[in-house]
Order: sequence, then C-alpha cells, then structure tokens
Amino acid sequence: METPPTQGPSRAAKFRAMLRSPDLEFIIEAHSGLSAKIAEEAGFTGIWASGLATSAAMGVRDNNEVSWTQLLEVLEFMTDATSIPMLLDGDTGYGNFNNVRRLVRKLGQRGVAAVCIEDKLFPKTNSFLGSGQPLAEIDEFCGKIKAGKDSQSDDDFSIVARVEALISGLGMKETLRRAEAYYEAGADAILMHSKKNHASEILEFLKEWGDRGPVVIVPTTYYTTPTETFRDANVSMAIWANHNLRASITAMRETSRAIFEAQGLGTVEGTIASVKEVFALQGSAELAEAESKYLPNKKGPQISSIILAASRGEKLGKLTESIPKTMVDVRGRPLLTRLVSTLQSAGVGEITVVCGYQAKAVTVSGISVVENPEFETTLEVASLACAEQYLVGETIVAYGDILFRSHILDDLLSSSADITMAVDTRGSRESAHPGDLVMCANPYDSEFIDEIQSTDLVQMGSDKAKRIDGEWIGLMRLTEKGAAIVRDELAEMRSDGALSSARVADLIGRILAKNSRVGVTYVSGHWLDVDNMTDLAEARNLL
Repeated sequence: METPPTQGPSRAAKFRAMLRSPDLEFIIEAHSGLSAKIAEEAGFTGIWASGLATSAAMGVRDNNEVSWTQLLEVLEFMTDATSIPMLLDGDTGYGNFNNVRRLVRKLGQRGVAAVCIEDKLFPKTNSFLGSGQPLAEIDEFCGKIKAGKDSQSDDDFSIVARVEALISGLGMKETLRRAEAYYEAGADAILMHSKKNHASEILEFLKEWGDRGPVVIVPTTYYTTPTETFRDANVSMAIWANHNLRASITAMRETSRAIFEAQGLGTVEGTIASVKEVFALQGSAELAEAESKYLPNKKGPQISSIILAASRGEKLGKLTESIPKTMVDVRGRPLLTRLVSTLQSAGVGEITVVCGYQAKAVTVSGISVVENPEFETTLEVASLACAEQYLVGETIVAYGDILFRSHILDDLLSSSADITMAVDTRGSRESAHPGDLVMCANPYDSEFIDEIQSTDLVQMGSDKAKRIDGEWIGLMRLTEKGAAIVRDELAEMRSDGALSSARVADLIGRILAKNSRVGVTYVSGHWLDVDNMTDLAEARNLL
C-alpha cells in the first residue's frame, strides 16, 4: 500500500534534523517494502536501505551485481510503504561523478532522503570480505561528493561520505585526512567504518574529529560496546545494518525445515505471523475503504472505531517512561498496532486514537490521532468526548491496552442492541476495576450451546450491582442510533460538569437510567488487558 503524503517537513528535512540532533539517533536496515513497513511499525524514525541486504534478498552478491536502476525499483516500493526518511547505501555511487549526479536526481524523485557513498573502487567489494581493499583517490571522491550536492533537487537532501581507510588498514592519519577532505567537499556527515570486534579505533577517530561535523557509525562487528559509550562520544547516528535480513534467514530456514520434516503445518502455524497480519501490512483495510468510496456497488455503511489510549500505564515502570502503555512492545509489535490490525481485519475503516501521555510517540500507520490535553486530570469519558466528532455511525469503542481474539468482535457486530458491551463471564479478576463489573438480566449459562450468548445490562459498577455476572473487557459497539445516544449523554455531562470525573460506568449508568437498552455479549477468556508486567508476559504468551 502506498503511504499517503503527509504535511510538514520533507523526508530529507527529517533526516537532516536527525543528523543534527543532539541525541544519538538510530536507523535500521530494510530491503523491501514489507521490511521497511515493519521497521517503521517498530518505532524507528529512519531506514537504512542496505546494499548487502537488498542484494541478498535478490539472491546475488554484494558486488554491484544488482544494477542501480533495479535498486531504484526496490526503493520506490520502500518509500511508498512508509513515511519515514531513508538513507540509501549507495556503494561507490555506481560509477564516476556523472553516475552520482544521475543517481542523486533519481533518488530525489523517489522520495529518498539521503545517500551514503564510500571511497572504494567500482565495482565494490563488501568491506567484510578480504583485507587491504584499494580506495579511490581523495580528489576523485571529493568530485563525486560535489557533483552529488550540485545535483540535489531538495536543499535538505544529504550525502554521507563513508570512509573505508580503517577497513583497509591505512591508519588514523589517513583516515582523518580523508574525512576532513570529504567534509570540506560538501558531505553532510561522515560514516566511519571499522570491522574490528571492539570500538577502539572508532572512539579514537571521534576523539580526534571533535565536533567538526556529524558522524555515523555501523556497530555490526563491535556490537558488545554499550550504546551509552557512543552517546558519550557524541556519535550522531548508529545504523543497525543487516539484522532484519539475518533474522528473516533464520526464521525462514527454521520454518521451512520444520514443515519439510513434519510434512504438515501443525508444528509451525501457531508460531508465525497470521495471514491477517500480512493483509494488515499490505494495507488491505485501506483498499476496502477506497472501494467503498470509489466503486458504487461497494458503498455501504462503514464501521469506525475510537480507541481510548491517553494513559501512561505507570505500573509498567520504565517501559512507559518515553511511550504510553498502548505503544509497549508485545512480541515485536506495539500493543496498539496489534489492536488496530484486529479492528481492520474485521472491516473497521476509520480508526481514531485518543492520546495523552507522550502523544507524539503514537506513530502507528492507518490511524487518526486526537489529543486529550487534560489527560492527567480526567478519565476515559473525557477522552471519548475529545473524539466526539468521530462518534458518528456504527462505532467500536475500545481501550488502548487490550488484546482480544477476532471472534469477540464478530459477536459484538452481530448484536441487535444499539449499545453492546463485551463482558467476560469468568468471574472478576483481582486486577479488575470495580467500575467494570456488571450485573446482567440473565447470568451466563455454561450449558448454552449457541455460538453467541447475549443478554441485557442491568447495572454497571460493583457498588451498584446486586450480583456480579462478569467484567466488561473494554470493548463496546455502538450502532448509528447508539452513537447518537452517547453523543447526547456526553453533551449533558459536559453541561452539568460531570464529564471530567466520569468513567464509562457513569456514562452507561446515566444511559440506563433513561431506559435505553444496553446489550451484553458474553465471552469466556480469549482477551486480556495490559496493566502490569505480569499482564505483559501473559500477552506475549497469548500471541
């Protein structure tokens, strides 16, 4: 799926800001549209389009066996699939200064933010193969840098000059001479490369280099060096250069071997990504939404969702110091990403997330974000009111810290009530909030054999209920009429001053008091919310 253009700084400007940031920035390798999308989904703010990884993904050597025009095709898929800036591993520039000029122009046309070129000879040989590789003459390489800078269409496009002198064993004096010359020629940053298993020569260079300009490193071989060491040495950017490719090789080998040996899929099906996850990464939900807009025979009522995710989640400790609870990693993907994927797989189109704590860290694709500026002093109903303009038509309201099996949502969507809440029948958990405990018209019947068991809500909140029939799981479905009922109640609560301190139990209680029906769909497990480290461990086991 092509990522729609966004307003604000260009990708080139974003990358330049990363180079100049006082903080140590990180980018990770990607080699396809899919891997680039996964990198962005994981939270990275930049991508390294690795020559080694891209060549390997095509099944050829990292010796310029992939032409630069073939590479451009891959880059176009990668930029279409993402919104974050990309630094291309441009090898030696694929020829002389003239090739670099054309390369830079074409990269600009495809939205690539920057290119890294190295001072070796064309065709290149991977730095980790052999020793004493010959390097380009300094003046010739400076000419490439100047030609590239003169050819960029975006003033913020960056050229990173990769110095291979340490790799070739030419010593620190020659390394510094080359770095200085390249920076004077117009390079926006220096990438200092080393294949030693310790960072000593990198740190020596940084000490000698001082603050003359941004320095990028690739700690592939000296990975045991603590990241804090690089921060202390004023490194501008670190590249995790080939790890997605290497991880995919391991995973594909293990899966292929297991299927071959078992002559079946039973041993692997529960350990790999679901087909629904593939569809989500491909943007299938966006296509369905576009079909309803542009194909007359596809038009029909649309389902939207509002996710309430303004809280920090203090019980998760350091994990939520810089991100909200909804962005905590659960087996390689943020909690919110998994929730959004489940909603999209059920046909939910527009998804609005109400953020508060560390709102800028909520970077999941396929959502709209609104902020609750008073999240520290208000509760979930106030967050819902912040998204009131999106509370139109059939709507799924969900807490941002829950995971659930897709059949629960399917059951909700089958309800005939205008407001329906999913209620777990397993008895109240110790961690359950008293306001989420409910009494229903009919308790759950364990002998009930129909696929869906439903009833009506009588009371919500343990202080009001005479009997506890279950716990609301943080998932609710509203029809168009139900959404209107909730909007009207929010308006009344805003008028009488009850909005800021209200929980969902208070909102539902007011609706019940007006004799509006609230339906209940019973579930028995197959969901959880992530409040603490125990819940997080359980979530990782659930998936």
